[in-house]
Amino acid sequence: MPKLEQVLHLEPNSELHFKGPFTDVVTSHLKLYNPSEHRVCFKVKTTAPKRYCVRPNSGFIEPKQTLHVAVMLQPFDYDPSEKNKHKFMVQTMIAPDGNVSLETLWKDANMENLMDSKLKCVFDLPPDKAPPNNLDSNTEHVEDKTPLIIPPTDPVPKSSPKASNTDQELKKLQDECKRLKDELAQLQQANSKLKEEGLRLRMTRGTTESLYASQKPDAFQTDNVGSTSTTIPSVGSQDLLQQQSPVVFIALIVAACVLGFLMGKFIV
Repeated sequence: MPKLEQVLHLEPNSELHFKGPFTDVVTSHLKLYNPSEHRVCFKVKTTAPKRYCVRPNSGFIEPKQTLHVAVMLQPFDYDPSEKNKHKFMVQTMIAPDGNVSLETLWKDANMENLMDSKLKCVFDLPPDKAPPNNLDSNTEHVEDKTPLIIPPTDPVPKSSPKASNTDQELKKLQDECKRLKDELAQLQQANSKLKEEGLRLRMTRGTTESLYASQKPDAFQTDNVGSTSTTIPSVGSQDLLQQQSPVVFIALIVAACVLGFLMGKFIV
């Protein structure tokens, strides 16, 4: 059975041109016109669904109506030596009367009722970056058996969510590392101050002990003087010992007070 002729008029009807450089999204427009008296349903397929985004990629066209389709080429590193074999196909069929589901309609469609038109993708480079010859000229009549797939409606993101999460985690780790380095520097500074304070306290303590040692013999001398005073009555009579006992006791108390005062003063 002969293939049905395409009911829609396509503009352009054979090639979709994309102008480089391809460092950003490049859009080519396709106009679909329905000259018939019937409602027509359509869908757009491509051999490179990851490279393109089509809006809308399917739908209905009412009689005598025109629909504009935007075909967006995602950014990529263009290699002039790579042969471009990207193609698009606009597949159509007459829609039945009444409200119908587009998904169910295509699923239950009879292949004999389908119509299609194929378009070739052409990359137009700036004059300074154009290749010396047309690399596609030798492949113009070669049949491309790459399966056609409906491209997504929304643009393909340039970076995946997983890559974004990895960048965020790396930034958090860098911030945490910087914070730990700052805390380590503060702890080292505090440790140095504690060492200096400990050294100063040891030096102060050593000076106090030296002063205390230099004064200690005098205290013992005073105590010996007191002791000498207490031994004098032992040579004399019993009456002299009884008369001088209160004096010796008072002298011992005074000596102890002087010694305590000196020790307290130097320790403080």
